[in-house]
Amino acid sequence: MNIALRKTQSPTESVHLMENIVTRQNMWQAYRRVLANKGAPGVDGMTVGQLKSFLKRCWPKIKQAIAQVFQGIWNPTFSDRSFGFMPGRSAHDALRCAKTYVQKGYRYIVDIDLEKFFDQVNHDKLMSRLATRVNDKRVLKLIRRYLTSGVMIGGLVSPTDRGTPQGGPLSPLLSNIVLDQLDKELEKRGLRFVRYADDCVIYVRSKRAAERVMQSVSNFIARKLRLKVNLEKSAVSHPWWRAYLGFSFTSRRDNPRIRIHSSSIKRMKHRVRQLTGRSGGKSLKQVIDQLNQYLKGWWNYFGKAEVAAGFKSINYWIIRRLRAIVWKHWKNYRTRIRELKKRGIPHLKAVFNGCSRKGPWRMSKVKWVAYALPRAHFISLGLFLPGPPSVF
Repeated sequence: MNIALRKTQSPTESVHLMENIVTRQNMWQAYRRVLANKGAPGVDGMTVGQLKSFLKRCWPKIKQAIAQVFQGIWNPTFSDRSFGFMPGRSAHDALRCAKTYVQKGYRYIVDIDLEKFFDQVNHDKLMSRLATRVNDKRVLKLIRRYLTSGVMIGGLVSPTDRGTPQGGPLSPLLSNIVLDQLDKELEKRGLRFVRYADDCVIYVRSKRAAERVMQSVSNFIARKLRLKVNLEKSAVSHPWWRAYLGFSFTSRRDNPRIRIHSSSIKRMKHRVRQLTGRSGGKSLKQVIDQLNQYLKGWWNYFGKAEVAAGFKSINYWIIRRLRAIVWKHWKNYRTRIRELKKRGIPHLKAVFNGCSRKGPWRMSKVKWVAYALPRAHFISLGLFLPGPPSVF
């Protein structure tokens, strides 16, 4: 049996927790997870390739092992409306939960933004919380050292007196332990909410109730958790106006549906512009390969939306970006005329368009250029285009 997942041990009887953490089975499981995640070097500069020999010498110093044991202690007690960094739960599960509230008539939201949450976690508050279930002082001391290990700034390690190390395997779990107090408070008040990491949204029926909840919950966060609420980014609003995890909802009362928020489309188009720039000196194949890598990852996440509107125009825009690259690659009028004729464009049309002084972007939507470089051409080169969204 995996010691990290024992359910018979009481959290308050974890005096020998360190022994559980450094068992060979638990440490090798931690090692395999680090390899699978292709972890980046931390402040010590150690790479994954150097980890194995270090692991053999220094079992107790591997923080992933602590996370595994702590998950067995804490995860079973977390709220079922907490979805971030939880095994078997995802951002899409959080959206499904949010959708049920909107369907039931909770059409106002309290969107609370915690200011620089991972940088502001109070160490004393966190250690006090951990001590309620962990009696092994060696483990608590190790975690305190982990929290104060510092961050790398300009090649130098700077000590920290608050916050959790960014990218560390233990930080996501510690953040959930801190914010579990918020979850428990919201449950005690009978509020409908969804939390993914530090992104928490509360659903209520009226604007007056939302404003009251915003004030009282903000006070609780400042007083009890010693965290700051970003008042400029927090808001009382409707779920079809605000973005949550990159998505929003339609405003229909009888059948609200999940859609991609306009801010997510804007960020996607910005990244596509970067990848399809015409001054990078890359071949069309290189551009398509890099574009595919990004679009497939983007679609893997946002393809869960239930509304397909807008994808036809997005795909047309992507094709135009690629046409503009090809047009610039053809460079001079002789090459352009030759390439247009090779693709079936009549001689006079090829000459007229090939000699045009319009820029690549304007030429990318010209009728005869579109005929010469249709969507099917880029698809044949392996281009991946997003859409239409699937249904949950």
